[in-house]
This record gives sequence, structure tokens and C-alpha cells, in this order.
Amino acid sequence: MTTQQLVKLAYHALEDKKAVDIHILDIREVSILADYFIIASGENKNQIQAMIDNVQEELEKQGLQPRQIEGYDTAGWILMDYGDIIVHVFSTEDRLFYDLERIWRDGKSIDINAIE
Repeated sequence: MTTQQLVKLAYHALEDKKAVDIHILDIREVSILADYFIIASGENKNQIQAMIDNVQEELEKQGLQPRQIEGYDTAGWILMDYGDIIVHVFSTEDRLFYDLERIWRDGKSIDINAIE
């Protein structure tokens, strides 16, 4: 699977668990950390953890294991590192506070329908 196909898979896994305001940033031209950030919000701890579990399950079906998962227990901001893709899932309050979209504004915002 290509990186773009994995982005789509992760996006839809978040969407399946009713993620709020899913945002994809292409950061290939501004960082060596990853190619894409996927940023989403959840309404409560249980939903946020379910979103993360679903992403992990769907990507595992493709043979991918996360390098690292941070913040799962508190579920205010959970980060999943898949190398080329980093998934950030926030509580609404933490997303507003950390505002990754502003910090990474030099990245290119991508619409899910534009990914081949």
C-alpha cells in the first residue's frame, strides 16, 4: 500500500468512529518528521480511545504496527507514529490549546477526495 492509501485508510477509520473535523496536512516539504499529519478530535475519552483503536486495527490489517503511541491513558492528545504518517487525536479543548494546524500552517492542507 502507498502512503496515500494508508492516509485514506486511517482517515476512514477515524471517520467510522465519528471523529470531528478530520484534517490532513502534507508536511513533506516542511519537515523530515513524516509525510502526513492526520489531526482529529473526539468528544470524550472513550470515543478518542475507540478512534485510536480503530486506526490501529485497520492499519494492522495492512501489516503496519505503530512505532509509538503516546497519551492513550489520558486521551487528551493521543499521538500515533507510523513513520510516514502521524495521527493526532485530541479532545476538543486540547486541540484548541495546542492548535497544530496553526503551528504546521506551512504544510499543505489536503482534501481526502484529492488523495488517489
